[in-house]
Amino acid sequence: MNSELSGRSMSWTQKINRMKKAILILLLFIHRTGYAQQKLTLDSIFSSIAYNNPQLKMYDAQIHSQDAAAAGARNWEAPQLSSGFWMTPYDPNLWKRQSNGATGMGQYIVSVEQMFPNGKKQQTEEKYLLAMSSVVKENKNASLNELNAAAKQNYFEWVIIKKKLDILDQNQKLLDFMIKNAELRYQNNLGKVGAYYKAKASLGNLENARLQFENEIAQKRILLNTLMNRDKSMVYDIDTFFEIKNYDSVGMDSVSLVNNRSDIRAVEKDIQLTSLQKDVERSKLKPEFGVRYDNMFGFGGFPLQYSLMGVVKLPMAKWSSRSSKANVQSLAWKAEALNQQRQMMINNAVGLSFGLQTEIASRKKQIRVYENNIIPALRRNFQSLLLAYEQNTEELFTVYDAWESLNITQLEYLDQVKQLLLMQVELERIREVK
Repeated sequence: MNSELSGRSMSWTQKINRMKKAILILLLFIHRTGYAQQKLTLDSIFSSIAYNNPQLKMYDAQIHSQDAAAAGARNWEAPQLSSGFWMTPYDPNLWKRQSNGATGMGQYIVSVEQMFPNGKKQQTEEKYLLAMSSVVKENKNASLNELNAAAKQNYFEWVIIKKKLDILDQNQKLLDFMIKNAELRYQNNLGKVGAYYKAKASLGNLENARLQFENEIAQKRILLNTLMNRDKSMVYDIDTFFEIKNYDSVGMDSVSLVNNRSDIRAVEKDIQLTSLQKDVERSKLKPEFGVRYDNMFGFGGFPLQYSLMGVVKLPMAKWSSRSSKANVQSLAWKAEALNQQRQMMINNAVGLSFGLQTEIASRKKQIRVYENNIIPALRRNFQSLLLAYEQNTEELFTVYDAWESLNITQLEYLDQVKQLLLMQVELERIREVK
């Protein structure tokens, strides 16, 4: 009796342990499934790029560096201190008081000199140093625009691949149905075997296409993880929502481009910086004043003496102003080059945007033809032939050809949508649409 109770208690203990293990496995499965199904939206990817991308952090460090350098614009020149013998004879005997009562000869001098900065020059240099970071800020925004465009490109390509996988799933079910139906007919001597093998081969081709698409998704995931500066092996999914925007009526003049494009604004800031740099070079031609004080200790009873003198630097002299004048001339040509670069960027951007708008309008029309005419007609053709095949009034060859045409056209349609989305991404990159 006791042994039976012991056996029953052990049995219940084993059951409880098994239940605990099953619950633990279920929780782990739910956790992993939830993690694997984590979905990122495009906006969340943008936020992660803006916060974590090392290229943008590099620009932040440069901005802090240049702003820190501007704090020293009001600097004074270091004072000069000198000390040594002054008008002292080589003969030390002459340093002493002479036997006739005459004082000794020679002095020991301590000299201090301080130059006072030109206030206008300091103000000019401060403006220049404070403006340096403005160019880097615009370059950072331009780089962020490029990174976001790369993220959108990989994101939309991933979305299209997922939609192609959905089509593969549907086609695999249709092929499975046709293959099983053909097997039954062949067993009953009601069908030919040729189309059956073509369908089996297409099933293998679908599997190869699936492997290729899954590899492409893995590559897109790695690229997006790289842009977000995350672990490259981090697994997640994306939201498949996308929007075809209407840019047909949007004007693309130079004014809107200058207002939107960070790289063009960076060139404009660089032009302003060049003008400030010219002011700095001109300010170097302004005189600077200072003071010099000398205190002399005489030898052999010679009295203490001093001198107090004003000091002025005259950089505007012909032989000392060549460098600054040459730099001003060089900066004038640099400003001209930057103006031409700015005009070139505007001209190229306007031309590219108009070309993309025209191509986008044409691609939209093609997609509407696919949606409204081609795909519905091919789908109805396939459905009618499949129905006739089920009623034994049509051959598998005909059904397979109809399915193949529908499959190829659906994939071509998604390629057209992908190209439209990529052109939209390029247009938004050129216009720097936030």
